[in-house]
Order: sequence, then C-alpha cells, then structure tokens
Amino acid sequence: MVAVENVAFVFVAGLLTALATGLGAIPFFLVDEFSDRWNVLLWGLASGIMVAASLFGLVREGLAYGSPVLMVPGILAGVGLVAVAHELLDDFDHSPEQFEQADFTKLLLILGILTVHSFPEGVAVGVSFAELGLESATPESAVGIVGVSVPLLAVFMTVAISIHNIPEGTAIAIPLRSLGVSEWKMVWWAVFSSLPQPVGAVIAYYFVTLAKAFLPFGFGFAAGAMVYLVLTEFVPEALEYGDGLPGGGKRELTAGVVVGVLAMVPLAFV
Repeated sequence: MVAVENVAFVFVAGLLTALATGLGAIPFFLVDEFSDRWNVLLWGLASGIMVAASLFGLVREGLAYGSPVLMVPGILAGVGLVAVAHELLDDFDHSPEQFEQADFTKLLLILGILTVHSFPEGVAVGVSFAELGLESATPESAVGIVGVSVPLLAVFMTVAISIHNIPEGTAIAIPLRSLGVSEWKMVWWAVFSSLPQPVGAVIAYYFVTLAKAFLPFGFGFAAGAMVYLVLTEFVPEALEYGDGLPGGGKRELTAGVVVGVLAMVPLAFV
C-alpha cells in the first residue's frame, strides 16, 4: 500500500515544477523584452540538465534494479509517448494567445492538450521518487527534507524539470506581452500550462511503487521521454530563438548544454 503522505510529497514536488514555469514571466516585471541570447542559453541549460539527469540518474538507477531487458522497452515506450503527443498536438491550436481569449469550456480543452504535452515531465519526477519511503534507500543516496528521506535522484530531477520550465514560461509570456496582458496574469498562464505535471508525477510514482518489478521499465520510460523531448522540442526551440544571433545561436546553445551537463555531473557519483 502506498503511503498517503508519500503521494502528497510527490504531488508537492510536481507542483513546485509547475510553479517554476511562472518564474519565466518574472523578467517582464522589470523589462519589456527578454533577450533572445538569454532564451537560447536557458533552453541549452535545460537541455544539458535533462540529458545528463536522464543518463546519470534515470538510466543508471534503472540498471541498478535489473537488466536492460525491461529498460530498453521502457525507453522505446517513452519515445513513443512523446512522438504520439507531438502528432496529436499538431492538429490543435493551444498557443498562449488562446489562453487569454478562451472561455471555460475551451480552457478545459486546452488543459487536456497541455496534459498530453507536459505529462512526460511529470512522469520523470514521479519515477525519480521511486525509493521514497523504501527501506532499500541508503542514507548516502538520500537527503532529509522536512523530516522526510528524499532520494537524491528525485531532488536532481525536480530541480532539472523546474529549470526546464523557466524558459518555457518565458516562451508563453512573450506573446501575452504583445496582447497587453498584465504581468501577474502572465505568471498565472505560465503556471497553468504546467499544472498537469503534479498529476503525472503522482500517477507515475503510484505505478512504480506498486509494481517494483517494473522499475527498470519506469526509469527507462522517463529517460526515453526526456531525451527525445530535448532532441525534438528543447533544441529546436532554442535554435528558433537564436535564428537572428551570430552563428544562429549555436554557441549560446552549446554553452548552455555544457553548463547544464556539468551541473548534473555530481549525480553520476551519488
């Protein structure tokens, strides 16, 4: 039986990643525009962090629980989820401008679309909490937070998803600024776009703790989804912002990726 307090803890962690999206709108309290160079750097940073956290954390943790026999199908399933999500979302207009102009029914539809879009990030957070409350978790691989022994992988993954959400929040706020939307409403819409993440985190956590034999599949699933997201969404988004920069923004993107990977290197030695 999964402890209710553990589920609540995972939900709060997922909620924190959603709230981090609102930070992407904070610069607009101070300036009218946000530099393309900084956008590219932030997307690069998020990309480096996500790939490193997936390889150093999720893949390594999955292999520690068993052979690659279950992990490989998990990776393929994670890639498949993101690919299918992209196909489904191609037919829907869920741009930030639609947020501000939608009625309640349309907002429910948009929230459903956003669930498909942001569910993989929530899954990665939920899976990383797999050892929460397990006796097998060693003190060296956990950190105490408000009296709870939290897996270090979960801390790294929550921080990684939060950092990824900041430039995503900025990307949402930019078109809203052109509509004259107030700063606080931009923060709200940015957070709204990531609200499905805590739900995805709880579902994934509940599944991997009930079916511990499938932990390698769960870790592989999250890793596959994250790496595929980086390649098909984060990097193209960064290069789109860097289109007008010298070298197409590739230098800024590379610098961000390198810093992000280096920030996650300690995870390889936990």
